[in-house]
Amino acid sequence: MEVIEQLLRIKRGGAELRPFCQEARVKHRGYSLRLQRVLTDFGSEVSFGQAASRVREHYAIEVPVAAVRQHTLRHGKAITTLATADATKPAVQLITQMDGSMIPVMQPGRGEDARKGRSLFWREVRLCCARRPGQATAQYGATLGSAETAAWLWRATAQAAGLGDQTRVHGVGDGAPWIVDKFQENFGEQGRYLLDFYHVSEYLAAAATVIKPKNPKRWRQRQQGRLLENKVAAVLRALKPYLEVQTAEIQAVNAAYQYLRHRREQLDYAGARRQSLPIGSGEIESGHRHVIQQRLKLAGCWWKETHAQAMLHLRVARANNLWTSYWSKN
Repeated sequence: MEVIEQLLRIKRGGAELRPFCQEARVKHRGYSLRLQRVLTDFGSEVSFGQAASRVREHYAIEVPVAAVRQHTLRHGKAITTLATADATKPAVQLITQMDGSMIPVMQPGRGEDARKGRSLFWREVRLCCARRPGQATAQYGATLGSAETAAWLWRATAQAAGLGDQTRVHGVGDGAPWIVDKFQENFGEQGRYLLDFYHVSEYLAAAATVIKPKNPKRWRQRQQGRLLENKVAAVLRALKPYLEVQTAEIQAVNAAYQYLRHRREQLDYAGARRQSLPIGSGEIESGHRHVIQQRLKLAGCWWKETHAQAMLHLRVARANNLWTSYWSKN
């Protein structure tokens, strides 16, 4: 959209006055804060090309795709992703989860044409969340950084959700060793970690096809019932007679037996259910979809790592309800 602007000058050859620019708070060929917010809003939800089309459709303004990209990523690098914790109201109980999700990443090639020789690969985004029981929404954190960075972010996210010195912390996940280690480092004696029940059930389902090939569902459901009553020993006894030899090509029973035997302290489903705490990690799986994958796994989309992290900031800030407060401070 073009604006015919009145241009005034103080005396001949003096300083210029641009009344419209001053009133609208924009620079010549610049973007007002309100327009930057529109560009960033659309750019954080859909591809930059689609965002430019939406601006044209809704506001009748022609904006270059490069401008959408520029302002979206700039604000992504500046936006705050975690709310300030309310120190006067520490939570009695917190529910927290951590998991990884893969996104497509591009490393530009060297030389004048960066497209030549570029490398395409997948990087893991570590996503965590924390909330009080009964809360509809959680606090999220996401990073492309190391496990140590993810651990720091995990604790910061829990603190934003209300972690205090006396808070009991309930963690749920697939039992990946690095996640369990960081959970213990962060929450120590305050925390109890529980294996995701669906993940455990997948091991049992695979073993059931070997042990009871004619009716695997019934066998699997029986073992699930035992686990829900904390009868882990009974499940291990049901598996043990069918352990495969080490040279067997398929070792579904061995895998289930070892998975449960080495994680017995993470199988207190009865205790979690008594306290109405979740026994599955569906919340973090849902977070992967609506916080990360909805924007960062678009078909044909490959990211530079710094740009991906900026987009993660925008997505997390929106999920944590910090969008309005960020723009009101600019």
